[in-house]
Amino acid sequence: MRIARVEPILIDVPFTVAVAGVHGTRSGQQSALLRLVADDGAEGWGNVDPTPGYSETTSEEVCATVGELAGALVGLDPFNVRRVLGAMERAVPGQLEAKALVEMACWDLMGRALGLPVHVLLGGRVADEIALNAWIGTVPPEQAAREALDWRARGFTTAKIKVSGPGPEGLERVAAVRKAVGDRMALRVDFNESLRRADAIGCIERLEPYGLTLCEQPIARDDIAGLADIRRAIRIPLMADECVTDEASLVEIIRREAADIVKVKVMKQGGLLRTLRMIEIAAAAGMRVVVGHGFGLSPHTLADALAAACSPAVLPGCEAVGPLKMAADVVTGPLKLDRGVLRLPDTPGLGFEIDLDAVKRLRVG
Repeated sequence: MRIARVEPILIDVPFTVAVAGVHGTRSGQQSALLRLVADDGAEGWGNVDPTPGYSETTSEEVCATVGELAGALVGLDPFNVRRVLGAMERAVPGQLEAKALVEMACWDLMGRALGLPVHVLLGGRVADEIALNAWIGTVPPEQAAREALDWRARGFTTAKIKVSGPGPEGLERVAAVRKAVGDRMALRVDFNESLRRADAIGCIERLEPYGLTLCEQPIARDDIAGLADIRRAIRIPLMADECVTDEASLVEIIRREAADIVKVKVMKQGGLLRTLRMIEIAAAAGMRVVVGHGFGLSPHTLADALAAACSPAVLPGCEAVGPLKMAADVVTGPLKLDRGVLRLPDTPGLGFEIDLDAVKRLRVG
């Protein structure tokens, strides 16, 4: 079997309601799909969903990069994922989101062709279902409290609260949520790099009364030394996210003791193989891991969930509720996420069926 056609597809997906986060308020997003077709007609699909402000690339750029990679991919064996990854790296260095898109489609094609779920191809999983983490944006405290209670009523036991900068509104948001849910939910805070190094320690210390399980990426992604200084000064466990890119960045975080927890995602790390390898590196260093991306469509969400289910080092609360934010999707069967857990499918490939009519409706250009 050989890769015969590489078809990147750019789509535009509206949200059910506008989403307010550290990087601004958005009413929808662009996502990248890939249809990978073999010479015998077998197909595999991939999907990544870069987030403006968080990701260093856009879905449009991902599709363009995959188009550039097509010449290096056509004729390769999609079952030989390592050779595919090597060919892509030689053709276009970096661009991990685009490579994740291609790698995901290769695994999906392989699973469909063999009639096996991807988790079997990767060596199996240690969990059949994963607990999900709720998501609360940069909304007024009263609204944040209402949203937290709604998430809890639906079965969620962990939640992330977005905090933008060191101002009092973030503290008030966290306080309102904790007062509303009591000890019935584990809470984590995500700063998305919005603090200055000089402000970070004091801001995080003011959050200590609220029993947080972790605080995430308080300062800029390129300041790992600063992250290490903050970790030594605070009592809340510190999680690195934006600064975790490739294996070298993870080793640097471990060497500097710059985080207690690291966050990985299939899109950011460049595919399932790299993500699973980085989870094992972190676990070998005694670190725990959070997996997930808050704005994925169903195929991307299933890839992150699969990564989370493959290692006991992964903490409960996978950040994979993106489809609940979307007013549309590209699969025929919506994922069942609204009770706080996702049971992983055992169907061939990554476990979804693409809705070609939906893709046609959402396609850009």
